[in-house]
Amino acid sequence: MFLRRAAAIVLFIALATLLAVRGIAPALSALDADFPSYLTAAKIVADGGNAARLYDIAWFQEQLRVYGIGEPSQGKFSPFPPPSALLLVPLTPLAPLDALRVMTAVSVLGLVCSILLLMRILSWNFIDTALFVLLSGSAIHNALRFGQPYILVSLCCILGFYAYLERKPWLAGICFGLFAPIKYFPVVMLIYFAYRREWKVVLGGAIAMLAVAALSIGVLGWTVHEEFLASVLGNHLLGKLGMQDPFTASFQSFDSLFRRLFIYDALSNPQPLAALPRLQSIGVPVAKALILVTAIAALSKLARRGTAAAAAPSIGLLSVVALLLAPATATYHFVLLWLPVGLLIHFFLLERAPAYAYFMLGVYALIGFFPYRLSVPFEGRGGLTVLAYPRLILLLAMFLGCVYFIWNRWTATRA
Repeated sequence: MFLRRAAAIVLFIALATLLAVRGIAPALSALDADFPSYLTAAKIVADGGNAARLYDIAWFQEQLRVYGIGEPSQGKFSPFPPPSALLLVPLTPLAPLDALRVMTAVSVLGLVCSILLLMRILSWNFIDTALFVLLSGSAIHNALRFGQPYILVSLCCILGFYAYLERKPWLAGICFGLFAPIKYFPVVMLIYFAYRREWKVVLGGAIAMLAVAALSIGVLGWTVHEEFLASVLGNHLLGKLGMQDPFTASFQSFDSLFRRLFIYDALSNPQPLAALPRLQSIGVPVAKALILVTAIAALSKLARRGTAAAAAPSIGLLSVVALLLAPATATYHFVLLWLPVGLLIHFFLLERAPAYAYFMLGVYALIGFFPYRLSVPFEGRGGLTVLAYPRLILLLAMFLGCVYFIWNRWTATRA
């Protein structure tokens, strides 16, 4: 026991040091991608600029140049939803780097709060919980470096589930709904509680979402929201992100993978597995439908048990499915796995299935620390392109492991 605890402490120190070197220090010293776009949008709002033109890429890049924030040629507001422009308004009086430093401090605080809340939810000690969170590796590092708000989104999901366990459904719903109009992931939680007919949670989420939407429309006007709904949202859901190579494996998803495999492009994809664009257009929805149907079948099996214990694995499975079906995922999106994977590991341990728990933990850690540079050479090389999608493959393995256990092994009857 002493050696195990000593090893855990050493690993914690190593992971914390790595976080400081790869995540915190870069964010404190220089602007990187993403954050300049968030801050520029906020400055446009704060200065009373023409918010209706946020999705005009050329105009938006000109505003980056005017404000002197980052590299204009890399900036764009699409595909962010309009309320994203309000996120950093309180930081607009600061110099860009100072604003990122404040955002970094807030995110680090959110990271610590997430660990403390997960300790309570999972009944783990501090070191084990901190190790679990830090094993998400590049997800945290890049969320901090790029000034992304996903750590705060993850924190709100964790806080919402904690409030639900504490029998505060209205607060739980508000926590789930707060970021939903900005980053869609928390909607998964509300869908699950709607399925369970826990309407106080759902109504709390709806109230929070409507409040954010009303504030956004009131400040930005209706025009930019109309443009988002008419032209931006649809392209986003199809994995067309604008100014991004549609064939890139950087944003790993079935959309990108099938595009690489079956669509020929002389410049961007000269070596597909086969030039069969119809197979791409059919294959993506079929693959996603199979995953969704399989997940629904597993969730139905859980629901038939009629136990409160079904909530944790159900939310865990649905969250994994949400990332698996997303049109594009980046490394920093995987901080959203803190709650769902933690719930799944805890569930497997309670069900005396430690092999499944360690499998989930291993896949989760591998997603965080996989040397992605090793997969890059396979991109655009016919059938070998599949090897350029390790994150997608690992997430699929996580999903299949959950489904297999739920379908074949769970016989718990606890209330």
